[in-house]
Amino acid sequence: MITKDLNTEFWVISDTHLIADSLHDEGQAFSRMQKTSQGKDLYYQETALSAFMRMAQRKNPAVIIVTGDLTFNGERVSAERFAEIFKPLKKTKVLVLPGNHDIFDGWAREFRGKKQFYAGEISPMFWRSIFDKSYREATDEDDSSLAYSVQLNPQYFLVLADSNIYGREETTEAPHTHGMIGKQQLKWIEKQFRYAQEHDLRPILFMHHNLYAHNPAVNKGYVVDDAIELRRLCARYNVKLAFSGHIHAQNIMGPQGTTPTTEIVTSSFCSNDQGYGVVRVHSRHITYIRRNFDMTRYLTEKEKQDYTLVHFHKYLKNLQLGSISADMMQSELNKYHDDIDLVREMGKLFGWMNYHFFNGHNHLKVSELNKIHSSEAYQTLIKHHPEFRLYLETLYDTSDHTNLQVKIRY
Repeated sequence: MITKDLNTEFWVISDTHLIADSLHDEGQAFSRMQKTSQGKDLYYQETALSAFMRMAQRKNPAVIIVTGDLTFNGERVSAERFAEIFKPLKKTKVLVLPGNHDIFDGWAREFRGKKQFYAGEISPMFWRSIFDKSYREATDEDDSSLAYSVQLNPQYFLVLADSNIYGREETTEAPHTHGMIGKQQLKWIEKQFRYAQEHDLRPILFMHHNLYAHNPAVNKGYVVDDAIELRRLCARYNVKLAFSGHIHAQNIMGPQGTTPTTEIVTSSFCSNDQGYGVVRVHSRHITYIRRNFDMTRYLTEKEKQDYTLVHFHKYLKNLQLGSISADMMQSELNKYHDDIDLVREMGKLFGWMNYHFFNGHNHLKVSELNKIHSSEAYQTLIKHHPEFRLYLETLYDTSDHTNLQVKIRY
């Protein structure tokens, strides 16, 4: 048991995609990788995570839980560096679970000058060894995967599942995007839920892939392949809360059908606005609120001399908007170059719509949404790219629902 305190707090982050500074020289090859990383920051994650650790030292949450993709592309050195960054924590435990980019990822690379070189990959054995502090907290471990369970306090029980698909040895192939729990691990998860039920504990599920489809237009490869079986277990054992990552978007979905589970997806820590979740558990309820990490106050004096670090959210926003907008504008300019101002507006609109969806600030009044839909930029965008119509229609929400906070009652 991590704490005997009935009222306690833990934090959730996801998709940090850390590549250790020692694996690159900020040369041409690495710069090219940054430009194609779809808005992820690759340069400053050691600094950002170190600052986050210092905030934890000051605020002392009981646990920090990381729901996968700790590393950029499964570099063993990056995983070791991640563990090293959080090593100074004394009062806070760090519990990690792997993502689809962490174990036997054939894209693991280091970058020197104009060239890329293969980097050592992470085997399941290495993962357990690197993050042995996490597994030392385990109540039980699954022999068939990297899943384990941890008792948080006298009332709550954490089940950290391994939803990833990976082989038995190093590879040169791309990592699988989709995930699966599998029959053996499903049996183990049921064993954990049954244990919680027998000991009057409330289970909370964590995994990298999603339990629900958080976007009706884009969900292939994000929802676990055997989600139906997992939802049945959640229903049978009254699992009211689950956390996941993978889609890099902040999103909350309440119970679906007969499944009583609310699922919270945490946005990527290395992009957008450094979102993380603050979860407070109490005897009769759990509260969740999304916060933005303002790392300025946790930078060293030397780091505060760096303009980018002091204005980090501006840098991340420009990185994300630039990546999304540039791809759209390039596509348009190749086909339609009659009106560059219109193309620029289309790119800007496409970027902002995605940005709001990814950071969970995607709630608009109906009148505001109608204004967007009636704009020339939007109309031209869906005319030229009808394949985006359904996706764009799903990015904003005009209901009373929020993706930023929720309360779970017991």
